[in-house]
Amino acid sequence: MTLLRSVEDRLLARLAGSYPLADTYLHDALVAEMEEVTRKVSPLVAEGTGLDLPGEPTTAVVTRLEWVDRNVASFNHMVEPVRVQVEERLARAGRDPEIAGRIIRRETALILSVLSQRVLGQYELVLPGGEPADTVAYVGANILQMERRYHFPPAEFRLWVALHEMTHRAQFQGVPWLRGHFEGLVRELVEASKPEPGRWQRIFSEIAERRLAGEPLIDQRGILGLFSTPEQGAVIDRVQALMSLLEGHGHYVMDRIGAEHLRSQGRMSRILKERRVDKRTAAFFRLTGLEMKTQQYREGERWVETVEREASWETVNLAFSSPEALPTLEEIRHPERWLRRVA
Repeated sequence: MTLLRSVEDRLLARLAGSYPLADTYLHDALVAEMEEVTRKVSPLVAEGTGLDLPGEPTTAVVTRLEWVDRNVASFNHMVEPVRVQVEERLARAGRDPEIAGRIIRRETALILSVLSQRVLGQYELVLPGGEPADTVAYVGANILQMERRYHFPPAEFRLWVALHEMTHRAQFQGVPWLRGHFEGLVRELVEASKPEPGRWQRIFSEIAERRLAGEPLIDQRGILGLFSTPEQGAVIDRVQALMSLLEGHGHYVMDRIGAEHLRSQGRMSRILKERRVDKRTAAFFRLTGLEMKTQQYREGERWVETVEREASWETVNLAFSSPEALPTLEEIRHPERWLRRVA
């Protein structure tokens, strides 16, 4: 087991990659600066969004593998009900029940290791043990690498990244019901992940239908979408609609406030959007469902921009007034339908 663990660790480290400057004095300076920058942007975000930001979050600057470990632990906590179900079935069949947990951890860690090269920051809602969190985590190596590669002014780039993560904090801290609603959707998705009789027959039938219709065999939801039941698909759509709103709102606010305070905001925004469209990782993103994440940025940002243009910023904030006011996935793609229904 020790040998297997060391082999896995080396594979994860290779997939995550390294950045030489991440282990220098620049990292230590970044830790101190990100705490100050996070405090600095809090009032800017509160004023720009109209949402409250009570107190101060915990600020962490982590390595790529630390980011992977934190997310694997949180993900394992969320899917624990499914893991327990699978382990019980394996035990009844006379097989090693712990294999289910190992497979979930390994596959999640592999995907996140590849993704860890691209993540700049993350607002964390849940600690690895499942307890509520209020933490803004930044991946130090990626911030340093982006600054050097694209010649971004460090002070401006770090503030700009913090704007996005603190907007997410404003969403979850300034909207009292949002955390519970989000966690409820995750529970629904997990609880819907029960063994499905005749799953393979259904999947093969759907693949044949897509082939005849000339549609992609795997859509932007990836393998998850292919294997999901209609019940799960409905919950996935609700999750995607919420994430589109949150990510689009975060990026829009990031650019909106950045344009007022940062001279290089336009160039930073353009490069970051170009970076999302990477043909080298397109197949991997589609297979794993990460393409859905990229689509969330585009559609959510377009939704916020359209609603503000057609109505007002106060109208955008109506989406945070209640769970019923949240846009559906169809309304994210057609903002005028949400405006007719809610605003």
